[in-house]
This record gives sequence, C-alpha cells and structure tokens, in this order.
Amino acid sequence: MSKKSERNTIVALDIGTSKVVAMVGEVNENGRLEVVGIGSSPSRGMRRGVVVNIESTIQSIQKAVEEAELMSGIRISSVYVGIAGSHVRSLNSHGIVAIKEKEVTSQDLERVMDAARAVAIPADQRILHVLPQEYVIDTQEGIREPVGMSGVRLEARVHLVTAAHGAAQNIIKCVERCGLSVEDIILEQVASSYAVLEEDEKELGVCLVDIGGGTSDIAVFLNGAIHHTAVIPIAGDQVTNDIALGVRTPTRHAEEIKIKHGIALQKLIGQEEFIDVPGVGEREALSLSTFVLSSIIEPRYAELFALVLDELQRSGYEERIGAGIVLTGGTSKMKGAIELAEEVFHMPVRLGMPRDIGGLRGEVENPIHSTGVGLLLYGITQQVYGERRGIHPVPISSADSLWERIKGWFNGNL
Repeated sequence: MSKKSERNTIVALDIGTSKVVAMVGEVNENGRLEVVGIGSSPSRGMRRGVVVNIESTIQSIQKAVEEAELMSGIRISSVYVGIAGSHVRSLNSHGIVAIKEKEVTSQDLERVMDAARAVAIPADQRILHVLPQEYVIDTQEGIREPVGMSGVRLEARVHLVTAAHGAAQNIIKCVERCGLSVEDIILEQVASSYAVLEEDEKELGVCLVDIGGGTSDIAVFLNGAIHHTAVIPIAGDQVTNDIALGVRTPTRHAEEIKIKHGIALQKLIGQEEFIDVPGVGEREALSLSTFVLSSIIEPRYAELFALVLDELQRSGYEERIGAGIVLTGGTSKMKGAIELAEEVFHMPVRLGMPRDIGGLRGEVENPIHSTGVGLLLYGITQQVYGERRGIHPVPISSADSLWERIKGWFNGNL
C-alpha cells in the first residue's frame, strides 16, 4: 500500500448478528468520502450483538476483510469496529471544575470530562463513550465550544455509554486474531447517526431506530447532541423465526421469503399472490398466500415499534422529538414498515440511508450499510478533530464546514 493510501484510508468493520461487513473508505481531493472497497460475509458466531463462537466469528471477519482488500487493492491493518447488544447501558451525567487560568483551555476540558465520567458503574461494565451534550460556563448554558471562553466555573453535561467488558473484549479478540488492530470500538447506533441523520433533525429532536438482525438500537438526539440510547432485543431474526415456525420451513428459506415477499402492513397488499414454501426434510412444498405471510410479519413489527414507543415514553423524550423517527438497518427496508411505524408512533417517520457518499455509491446507499458508512465517517471525524479515544466532538451545525476541515486535514497530511 502506498504512503498516500495509508494516510487517507479508513476501514470500518460492522460485526452484526446476520452479517459481517468490511468497508474501505478514502477522502478525495474535495474532502468527500469515497467507498473504494466492500466485503461481506454471513455472520456465524454472533447472537444479539454478542460473540457466542469465537472461531466462527473470526472466519466471518477474515472473509469480509479479504473481499474488501481484493476490491480496494489496499491491505487492511486497522479498523473501526461497531458494538451493540442488550449489555449496553447508558446514563446522563455532569462534571464541574474550576477554570484555572480564567480562560477555558483543552486541559480544563479534559478535567471536566474526567469529572463527568467519575460515576459508579457495575464492575463488569466499561465506559465506551463520553458524549458531550453541552457546556456551562458560570451561568451561561448551551455552549458547544468552550475553549477560549472566559469564566470561573466549567460544567459539562454528557451522555455516558457503557458496555459489558467481556463482550467488548471478545470482539476485540476476534479482530486481533485476524491480524488487525482496533482503532476504536463504537456503539452502532451512534455510528449510524453519522451516516443517516441531518443536523437539522438533531437540533429539532429525532429518534434513530437501527433495526438489525439481532437487536434494535435506539438513539435520541436533542439540540444537536445525543441524550438517550437503548437496545431492544427484537429485530429481523425474530421475524424470520416467526415465519419459519408459522409455515414450517427451514430458517434459510424463511429469510429468503421475508426479503423477497414480506410486507409489514397487511392493508398495503394489492392482489393476493401465492408463494411456494419448501418443506422441512422430505416434506412437500406448501403454497403460502401473501396475506397469510403478512399476518405473521405485521404483529412482530407492531410489537417492536410499540416497545420503541414505550422506551421513548419511559425516557421522557417522546414529546420533544419534533423531527420524528428515522428507521435504518436492514430490517427497516421491508415494504410497509414506514407506514406501520407512523400508525404506531403518530409522528413523521422516514427511512434513513447513507448519503453524500462517493465511490461505490450504488452499493452503499442502502439502510443495511448505515453502520458501516457511519463508522467510516466517525473514523474520519476522530482523525480530523484529534479527539481522545471514545469521546465524540459536539456535532457542528454545518456539514459543509466539517467537510472543509476534513479536506484541509488530509491535504496537510498527504
């Protein structure tokens, strides 16, 4: 790999319950992200975001990485990795420190972040992210960039995300066993937000629901910053299992039927069609109508959306998300999912897809790749801003100014 490729290449590794995707991105001379390689492999060793078989997970990672290397022509040595699962916890916290020189410095910022993360967490958990919401200097609230401002007391309000230490270590172990180093490990819905949410939505208030194979991951944004995260252990695999049990067909055929013929809202079905469903073992194939198939799928989607609504009500943010709901992830693609979600939430719902991406655009402009593209954007942002490991910069208001900084950073480092 050339010196230039080493310096401006970012690699994302999305280790999901149903698939493992490796994605190689580069920043072009205009400061835009271009996806230059992608590799995918069925995920054999994960369940609901947690490693249950190390060897199978390693094999899936190796296959995806090899495909990405072959397509991009770049040797992959380090990756940004996503993490999800029911073991993820979150809470809002704050820290207060005295401003030493009466003007906020980067050292003051680090001290107030350390104060904010000094909370009691279970022994089996580790802090994954400290996500700034806002800063307060003396009595002045709503500050995004406090460095250089004058005052006596600095307060940081943050969102802490923790994950089970063992679950995170097992993911890192699988990646390292493939001969790769982990640049950072990122909560998947946080990564997806980089790819699919608009800054205006984050300011007004929005709930991102990333529906994968094993879990549905929630992130609530207000005033440009993340305020709540949660994980619901119902997602695409449960829909597939319902179909497999309901029509008595192997899981692999149930998944294919779901993708090709599934409709999440029965009233959207026009003319009834019939599908041949392979039987189990030597049993004969059955004929299944699309109405019956939808009658299996719709209740599971309705249950999932109802659980998301319960979580929003419990968090207290339901009335504050003026921009509504954004659905993303592979399971969000099903026909009728958006319409059903609007009936359950009684607010605007849209499908979130990665945007403003060059290179393999046709391949990655798909909700199934939201986390992968988001990991690339996260990695670029971390390098440009030079932030400490695991701490995100407060989102800036203009996407264009972000890309200008990215362009300037890479031009100065090539």
